[in-house]
Amino acid sequence: MTAAVDQVDLLAFGPHPDDIEIGIGGTVAKHVTLGFRVGLCDLTAGEMGSNGTVNGRLVEAEAARGVLGAAWRTNLRLPDRAIGSDASHTRAIAGLIRRARPRVIALPYWSDRHPDHVAASQLLTEAVFSAGLRRYDADGDAWKAESSCYYFINDWAPPSFVVDVSEQYDTKRRALACHVSQFQPGAAGAVATRLTSARFQQLIESRDAQFGAQTGVAFAEGFVVKAPVVRAHLLPDAGRP
Repeated sequence: MTAAVDQVDLLAFGPHPDDIEIGIGGTVAKHVTLGFRVGLCDLTAGEMGSNGTVNGRLVEAEAARGVLGAAWRTNLRLPDRAIGSDASHTRAIAGLIRRARPRVIALPYWSDRHPDHVAASQLLTEAVFSAGLRRYDADGDAWKAESSCYYFINDWAPPSFVVDVSEQYDTKRRALACHVSQFQPGAAGAVATRLTSARFQQLIESRDAQFGAQTGVAFAEGFVVKAPVVRAHLLPDAGRP
């Protein structure tokens, strides 16, 4: 993990140490390239996963952070397979949000084949709301981000909008490759999982390529928002005739 949490423009949460990279690795890298400060937070160390160790996964996550260029990455060490099982989990997340004071928060989409991802989405939605309540009992002063958006890990739906990450896609690939224990485990006793199959990487890239094809670019990452998006006008840019 990196140094202390400080203020960022974008704060991205993931249930496990590789989920942010799977869902929005390109978007994280793009915001860094554009000069925004990005913070990453993994809720668990993925200790219930079939492959890898806690320490090993933390090292892999930090390596991926370096590839993406995020300012910091932290792990709340909530219990894997028991996300949201205690009220302290909400307080921990709300306290982190209050310290990071992000303008935008990215969190997992609420529908997913993995129960932890569903639980994380619900917990994070609650924590984002609670962080903005001045009487909520968590560390720090109340903080309300300008907006929140949900990204896809496994399952996906029609997005509210997509981010063109064509120029950052090789960076996303390199960040994913840091998670060797999950995608290419070589340790004794390693077992085959959905993630170790080459088809899983193909699944990620085909999804991002599909979003890209729908919008006329090579690769894009999709997001869902619950509130309407405000546009100044109907024209695609701010130029005047």
